[in-house]
Amino acid sequence: MPSSETTQTSSVQPLPQPPAGDPSGNGAVDYSTNLEWSPGERVVQALLGACALLTVVITLSIVGTLAYESFSFFLSVGVLDFLTGTDWRYAGVDPSFGVLPLVSGTLLITVIAALVGLPLGLGAAIYISQYASRTARKILKPALEVLAGVPTVVYGYFALTFVSGVIIQGIDSSLPPLNALSAGVVVGVMIIPMVASVSEDALQAVPASLSDGAYALGATKIEVVLRIIVPAALSGIIASFILAISRAIGETMIVAIAAGASANLTIDPLESIQTMTGFIVQVAKGDIDQGTLSYQSLFAVGLLLYLITLGMNLLATWLTRRYQENY
Repeated sequence: MPSSETTQTSSVQPLPQPPAGDPSGNGAVDYSTNLEWSPGERVVQALLGACALLTVVITLSIVGTLAYESFSFFLSVGVLDFLTGTDWRYAGVDPSFGVLPLVSGTLLITVIAALVGLPLGLGAAIYISQYASRTARKILKPALEVLAGVPTVVYGYFALTFVSGVIIQGIDSSLPPLNALSAGVVVGVMIIPMVASVSEDALQAVPASLSDGAYALGATKIEVVLRIIVPAALSGIIASFILAISRAIGETMIVAIAAGASANLTIDPLESIQTMTGFIVQVAKGDIDQGTLSYQSLFAVGLLLYLITLGMNLLATWLTRRYQENY
């Protein structure tokens, strides 16, 4: 009969060892190390890295071209005179390159577009994500996608022929057919899908437990939406606003067709104005010789426009990180 000591020793089982390739010992095998030596994976990795590097090279090439041509321009026109001047005449015997009329025209279009597009886009996002039935959601989301796919040249002629030609001139026929109001309203319509899509994604990302807790405390639907869900999704909503504003600042065809080509320093939306992008289009399709000061002004305006949009994107990134909620 075996002794108790022998029985106790035989009942002890050795501890299981972690599988090969599992240094953590948690039972999960890391098979990714097998891919390091795969020639196919190395080719794919190299191609993807080349794509990422190509985007950086293209961006630096664009910035370099703008900076080089703008440097030649600023050798003849002072930076301070360019930024603070109120008279813009790029052609003629006595040109003047004060960019403020173009900046004011761009800001006027952007403000009008923001007043139209931001509340409508956010309202559409709230309705689709919180109120719409499944059937309504299936109809509204494709409709917004179609609106986003309309070419901007079509928007431009819609602003010129309908918004300005029918509505504005139908109210007062003495108003100019080319004006900032019609272009700004249609640019606002154009940015609605961007605001709605990004804001809806942010609203959908809010955990349902937050709204369930509010309902348990007796809150109404509108109270939950406005006091719980929208504040929780604030970072995404702000990001959608800034990205949409950046899109409005850089819009070209609508303002080139419907806003006019008069570089006026004004805040009257019923007057004809010219934006920075509208000026670039006008010069690009004109007969100005390369190397002239008027031609180089195109790149100076383009560089300023690039810096403005870059600043807007950096602001969107900072605000997103600043107000981001982690659940």
